[in-house]
Amino acid sequence: MDVLLISILLAVVAGIIFTAIGLISGSDETAVLVPATLIVVLLGAPPEAVFAFFMSAVLSKHLTHAIPTALMGVPGDTTAAPMLDHANFMRRIGLPHIALRKMISGGVIGAFIALPVSLAFAVFLSQFGEFFQENAGIIFTLAAVLIGYFSKGRWASIILIIPLALVIQGLNLVSTTILGTGLSISFFLGIAIGPMFTDILLASSASGRLMIQRQQPNEYKLAPEKKSWSGYFPNPFKVLTKKQAASVGGTSFLSSLTFALSPVGMTALMGEIIGSRVKGQYKKSTTSLSTMNGVTESTYIAETIIPLVAFGIPLSPVAIGPAQALFNAPPVFTTEPLHNLHTLMEPMDFLLYGLIGIIVAAVIAYPFSMNFARKATVLVLKHINQEAIIAMFIGVVTLLAFYEGGLVSVTVTFAMAMVGGLLNRFLGVGIGVQFMIFYGSNWIVTTLLGM
Repeated sequence: MDVLLISILLAVVAGIIFTAIGLISGSDETAVLVPATLIVVLLGAPPEAVFAFFMSAVLSKHLTHAIPTALMGVPGDTTAAPMLDHANFMRRIGLPHIALRKMISGGVIGAFIALPVSLAFAVFLSQFGEFFQENAGIIFTLAAVLIGYFSKGRWASIILIIPLALVIQGLNLVSTTILGTGLSISFFLGIAIGPMFTDILLASSASGRLMIQRQQPNEYKLAPEKKSWSGYFPNPFKVLTKKQAASVGGTSFLSSLTFALSPVGMTALMGEIIGSRVKGQYKKSTTSLSTMNGVTESTYIAETIIPLVAFGIPLSPVAIGPAQALFNAPPVFTTEPLHNLHTLMEPMDFLLYGLIGIIVAAVIAYPFSMNFARKATVLVLKHINQEAIIAMFIGVVTLLAFYEGGLVSVTVTFAMAMVGGLLNRFLGVGIGVQFMIFYGSNWIVTTLLGM
């Protein structure tokens, strides 16, 4: 089958699946995107189709994550958390549907700006790619220190870099002794589902259950839908005012030139900068929300494309998290030796298949969110069991781990999930820090410790 056709089909599949997943509040991007992308890679999809799938998945998820954020006051995922204050104000004055439409429209515009801008910047940075590849070990270690310092755990994250590197290399030594080869997929799957797996462990513990137990169900009040446009597909530039569209365009452009900063941090920063220049709480909230969701899209796209095109190794919070499988999915994609989308695709391929992904996502997720947000939210609240969704992803992770190395790989995956999840939950050692430690662990153990 033609690569172009496969790419379009996989983008459609991603658009449908992740439009639905975005409706589920609290669905972590890394935990859902990593296993799904890995499946596509391991099934043998062409690199171009894998990229189109991922781009469609990211945009679809981040458009519909605005629905629980705006209508229910519950963050759709981690990047939606900075938007809660403004979204809650809009809910209090009875206009959550306006907030939702501003957010989604800003997201669509931000995505289409980010793709060409970040790609052009990546091509410029590619002249430094050889340096980054040759010094990957020390770069990952320094990045772990930097990300750890700015994480919630700060000093705990920094102190635990070497001990966690020893744990990772110890698990890898055991698996290598048994299987005759090292593991990779199992480790970053374990890190990705760590927080989710920790909640399961707490629920199975008599003492830990008290930490997550709820005495009564949450109550949500949803405003009625009011359609203000004709037809099925609204124009995002007509949903936003000219000033709001300009704010989205400017902040999306700027954030498309960054790849080392946290998407959550960039979302909050740009929202505050723009909001501080707007008078009146209603205008401030709607402008901030449209800007922040645009920045959410632009940072995710930029932090995927820039490291992928320029360096071929994951050197951004998104690259070491949700986009992990685009860089390292043995035996198909690897970083040592370098054999992934960086070596298999040209810049024009990234532009073409990236456009396919975001166009398909926009066609599926944008009008759906604008027309059926309330009905979809009611359906999820009444009929979709969040525990069942978690169980489904745990099952997918188990399948992928078993594919890599049988029961040994499954054991390593959940051992890593247990360690990483507990460190994240109780000490604030973020997933990004853990991924950087994983990539730098071999250098840390052999160079710093001489082992």
